[in-house]
Amino acid sequence: MRWSEQQDGGMSGMKYLVLLGDGMADVPLPKLGGKTPLEHADIPNMDYIAKHGRCGLARTVPDGMPAGSDIANMSVLGYAPEKYYTGRGPLEAASMGVTLAEGEIAFRCNLITVADGVISDYSAGHITSEEASVLIESINDSLPEGLIRFHAGISYRHLMVTDGIGASAVCTPPHDVLGEPMESHMPEGEDCEVLLDLIRGSARVLKGHRVNEERIRAGKNPATHIWLWGQGRAPSFPSFKEMFGITGAMISAVDLLKGLAIYAGLDVIEVPGATGYLDTNYAGKADYAVKALEDHDFVYVHVEAPDEAGHEGDVEAKVQAIEDFDEKVVGRVLDRCSDCVIM
Repeated sequence: MRWSEQQDGGMSGMKYLVLLGDGMADVPLPKLGGKTPLEHADIPNMDYIAKHGRCGLARTVPDGMPAGSDIANMSVLGYAPEKYYTGRGPLEAASMGVTLAEGEIAFRCNLITVADGVISDYSAGHITSEEASVLIESINDSLPEGLIRFHAGISYRHLMVTDGIGASAVCTPPHDVLGEPMESHMPEGEDCEVLLDLIRGSARVLKGHRVNEERIRAGKNPATHIWLWGQGRAPSFPSFKEMFGITGAMISAVDLLKGLAIYAGLDVIEVPGATGYLDTNYAGKADYAVKALEDHDFVYVHVEAPDEAGHEGDVEAKVQAIEDFDEKVVGRVLDRCSDCVIM
């Protein structure tokens, strides 16, 4: 959507807003009568945009590259992943304030649950940031000082930085192999032995940990292992303003998008109550986005909830997340910006 800046004091030009529900697309599901979650969901506001705007197809994941939020969002922002993408880890590192030295590698580090040798939960029950921070500290304490360090992030999403160890390893996202044996999907290839030792060794640190014991007593999934994936070196690409000649801002709850914004030179706007999950502050994101247009030419609003529901295989939650996005983000923006032009 776009707005004329004439409404804000006579400036010329246009203002642009992208509302992105991550992971909304899906395949037809028997549980929904052969419809996709988007087809099944009640989404009057997106239907309105589709009816009154222009619809088309865009390939956001280039041929030969893995389909993921990192590559797709980079494409939507106008950066060619084939040219600029180096991995998810370094983008998340930027958001966490972790500066990578030349040659250092950043890995995404999930806290996961493995039961009877099978990966049963990629998020350790969406463990809280406070609990996870304690566990990550314990893992750091178990390692000798030197070439590897862990950094606590949000919920189950953390970071590991090495001096280059594991750069060429082939690693699999844990949400892609739920319900499958852990040992069948461990890192492979050159320089993976250290990664294997870290993943297996984490079980010894986490087993019996007071945080996990409390979670088990509360009927929650414990964090039994770390899981390493998405590694890469620090990327380098031009700022959004250099590319397109306009200023911009990012609204997202997840480090991946915040890090992408930092590398692109976009302002990162924090919204209270934005969680990156089904309980996020949808309305707050919409309100902050409209406000941000007062002093930015472009605002990108990213909502993670549909993607999380998809990773969990929860059809009802995914439909609800899509409907919440439509009502509380898209609808709220349309209500507050009646003079917008739907592109």
